[in-house]
Amino acid sequence: MKEFETAFPASYSPSEEDFRTAAAKAAGVPVGKIAEVRLLRRSIDARSRNILRRYRLAAYLQGEVPPETGSYNLKQDVSQKPPVIVIGAGPAGLFAALRLICGGRRPIILERGRNVHERKYDIAAISRTGGLNPDSNYCFGEGGAGTFSDGKLYTRSNKRGDVGAVLKTFTDFGADPMIRIDAHPHIGSDRLPAIVEAMRLHIEECGGQYHFSCRVTDFQQTPGGGWKVLCDNGSVFEAPEVLLATGHSASDIYRLFIGKGWAVEAKGFALGVRAEHPQELVDRAQYHGPRMPWLPAAEYSLVEQVDGRGVFSFCMCPGGILVPSSTEPGTVVTNGMSNSQRNSRWANAGIVTSVEPQDVVDFLCRHGSRPAGIGSEAGAAAAMLDFRHEVERRCYAVSGSFRAPAQRMTDFVKSRKGKSVVTALPRTSYAPGAFASDLNDVLPDFVAGRLRKAFPAFDRKLRGYYTSEALLLAVESRTSSPVRLPRDPLTLQHVNLPNLYPCGEGAGYSGGIVSSAIDGIRAAEHICNFISC
Repeated sequence: MKEFETAFPASYSPSEEDFRTAAAKAAGVPVGKIAEVRLLRRSIDARSRNILRRYRLAAYLQGEVPPETGSYNLKQDVSQKPPVIVIGAGPAGLFAALRLICGGRRPIILERGRNVHERKYDIAAISRTGGLNPDSNYCFGEGGAGTFSDGKLYTRSNKRGDVGAVLKTFTDFGADPMIRIDAHPHIGSDRLPAIVEAMRLHIEECGGQYHFSCRVTDFQQTPGGGWKVLCDNGSVFEAPEVLLATGHSASDIYRLFIGKGWAVEAKGFALGVRAEHPQELVDRAQYHGPRMPWLPAAEYSLVEQVDGRGVFSFCMCPGGILVPSSTEPGTVVTNGMSNSQRNSRWANAGIVTSVEPQDVVDFLCRHGSRPAGIGSEAGAAAAMLDFRHEVERRCYAVSGSFRAPAQRMTDFVKSRKGKSVVTALPRTSYAPGAFASDLNDVLPDFVAGRLRKAFPAFDRKLRGYYTSEALLLAVESRTSSPVRLPRDPLTLQHVNLPNLYPCGEGAGYSGGIVSSAIDGIRAAEHICNFISC
């Protein structure tokens, strides 16, 4: 086997013969000796005006061709097998359920939100009527937060598990096979719901169970060492193990753990704003001129060190729109998404900086709300939750609605205490609407100060980025969980609670669809006590 890279002009679509010819040259053998060429990675190289598509390939000679990467779609009847309660139907819960079936266990999935079809109506209502269902929205419901907020699959979690198997599983259930080779794979919020539904049908056909509109309200240990799980609709479920995959927004679960005296730790997370630019501006900056028809909507990734902390772009959505992602009444949370075609006139990204537990303690004390027990792990965790909620509440209070506080980027940078610069806002993709405000008044000082310094610096890396055409909307606060549910590194069980397996973003061990899926798979493997399917 020989791995190699080759490149072609971005306007050219290479054929299989082109790849075989390149493979023969790289391997130093005649073309006829090449048994198979596999495409491993595809990316755009726009570092010069001569824009290229780069390909990483593997060339195999006769007798060298390995089997294709497997997936987690084994079909077998587990209807009479021992149950495992899986709390949450996001990527961690979904892939855990698929892996449990491989191990001969019956997943019982409890999801506080509704299925993907009914969830669409709940999401639409936020923008159309201002009605928020706290249990079914952009963050909660079948498929998790990524289902209707972009479906990005890029991850750096290769060392934690088989990324290829996760991507292959998505393609087995209907995703575009190109996600397996794209440098920044993306399914799109218009296509991911159907894939999530196909996974559900597979799990049910194998004997697994789904229970929607089933929000967990309590956990009780049974005399035999198992668990009883109580839900708000009166349902009670019992199983030897519980796999907890509730997502980064499940504040009620964290507070339940704190109230019971179960271990919860404060964890740093990132907070900031959504920056929205005309997509044409980003295209011109990245492609050194207008985007040609054969090029995708341009992306960017930016980072700048400010006052000893990083300010960085997060969840960049080319050709995307902004969406309201609140999960609690009286709060504003913004997020971004792209459909598969990425054909919106706007580009957006979270621009965020880290928030550490000590930052939160200082902030709450300055504002006269020092929490009780702040010196303990539980107290520090509660403070992180209080802080996130307070910033989201401030944003809602500005307009008294889901309209997001917003300001032109240049106005935000120019504003100081006692000298606000707030001019008329440009158009935005954010459906509930933007409310002209000084964002320095709603963001914590230590966040706003770093952002003000970062935006002009970003312009040196992406010409034209710092502009009055860019709109900032607050707040981007759901980058990751602000707390962690500690678990034993060997067993993956909660440190206080045998047979309870916290995993995914909600437990503080992943970030994004693929890394969450991998973490859910790992937890399921420990429950089944096996490593191969």
